[in-house]
Amino acid sequence: MTHSRLSVQRWSILLLTLFSVITTSSVAAWAQQPKPASLPQPNGLFGHRFLTLNTVVRVRQIEVTRDTAHGPDESSVHTPVEARSFRETIEKAWPGARITWAFSWLAMHDARDSYREMRELIVSYHRKFGDELTFIPGAYFSNMYNSREQVNRDLHEGLKRVSELVGDGYRPKSVLAGFLSADNLRYLAEKEDIHVCQGNIWSQYAVDNGDGEGSICYPYYPSRQHFCKPSRGAEDFIDIVNLDGWTVDFLCARIPGRKTVNGELWRSRQGVGPIETLLDMGTERGLKAMFATTATHFDDGFQRNGFAWVTCGWEMCLVEGRKIYGYGGRNGMDGMHEWLTEIRRRWPDAKLITQGEFGELWRTQIKSNERLDYQFLHRGSGIRASQEDLEIRWFMNRDFRLAILRNWKENDTPMVIDFTRYDLSAKEPADPVNGKPSRNWSLMNRINQKGSRPQDQPVPLHDLTAEEQSLIRRHYPELFTSIAK
Repeated sequence: MTHSRLSVQRWSILLLTLFSVITTSSVAAWAQQPKPASLPQPNGLFGHRFLTLNTVVRVRQIEVTRDTAHGPDESSVHTPVEARSFRETIEKAWPGARITWAFSWLAMHDARDSYREMRELIVSYHRKFGDELTFIPGAYFSNMYNSREQVNRDLHEGLKRVSELVGDGYRPKSVLAGFLSADNLRYLAEKEDIHVCQGNIWSQYAVDNGDGEGSICYPYYPSRQHFCKPSRGAEDFIDIVNLDGWTVDFLCARIPGRKTVNGELWRSRQGVGPIETLLDMGTERGLKAMFATTATHFDDGFQRNGFAWVTCGWEMCLVEGRKIYGYGGRNGMDGMHEWLTEIRRRWPDAKLITQGEFGELWRTQIKSNERLDYQFLHRGSGIRASQEDLEIRWFMNRDFRLAILRNWKENDTPMVIDFTRYDLSAKEPADPVNGKPSRNWSLMNRINQKGSRPQDQPVPLHDLTAEEQSLIRRHYPELFTSIAK
């Protein structure tokens, strides 16, 4: 089965599930909707909702190379105690869930008893729950600090070490990487026979130690030209599913990094991740932000796309990160339990599976990006940068991604705030040299949502060039007679 835009096939699948989805007009009011009927367990991609939850086990906050690390020493909060608390919270909230654990280079080789015992405990979770254990090169930023050749060596030896730790011929189905260059993604597919990678962080810009803005936010096969660009044919195809690392609020994602507005911190990564929600705002308000983002995909997004996916990176240091970073004295475990429990209540068909399982399921049913078409609509939750009077629509396919923003309360003119063309050639940065990081791996061309360049000023759809309008019309002719009047 292939992925076709709003096709009869999709609607047939949805009808067969005997499930009623909410309408677009109620996106922001999920809590008032009736509880949906139970669905059978997923036996395919379409007609189902998926959640993936990844965690990172490390020694230092940012391990940029095998021998170099930045930020605090987190070894005091990476022990069997934290690992057990983390995993037991998930199992209690969602019995049968399977998650993905990624070890950094240092965490896999640290000889201290606490790390040895923690590794053994996590290996036991693979045997008990079916969790996936894998490797993370460079703590999300491998290409920012390492040559492509070195990253390949790290991948090869890191994956070998994971297999040694688990034993019994174990081999991960996926790799957790934050950002990973097209050459390294191709290496994973062709040399390591791994075909799923969390290889982009959607909308990441002016945050942490690397920038990778410009991709689409749902699974795609990357181009050999640039990891943010979807492949457009056999000549640039890489047989690996490129996954986002954190599902974020589409309105918050417009911010480059963070800014203070009326005394509140607006952050681009606000979504389902705990740092910007539970740990920053507290459990009650943080959960509201997390559910607003979750519902965008599991309600309206499910209706539009025929399946839905939410993903979260919950680094293990956050279990007791308050001991190092403060976080208002909170550790987020109560919020995690409530988030997972409510997802199961609200969307009982949802399945929490490993990153590798989800990526392989997508790959089994979608063989290319030819008919790729993701559409999303999100109205603000009213929490910080998710302004309640704004509505954003996203359109993502192999030719471009397009975002249109409007004030739905005032019914003003919709404005294009992002038009990233994938039909144009793209090129990744060169390897870092002389120890100087290569920070910005973003793909920005015509208009970018972050508004960081003079050319990023929002424009009405009809003010785009004739060529640009023609490209959009080939995919979405209805836009020129409906929302874009």
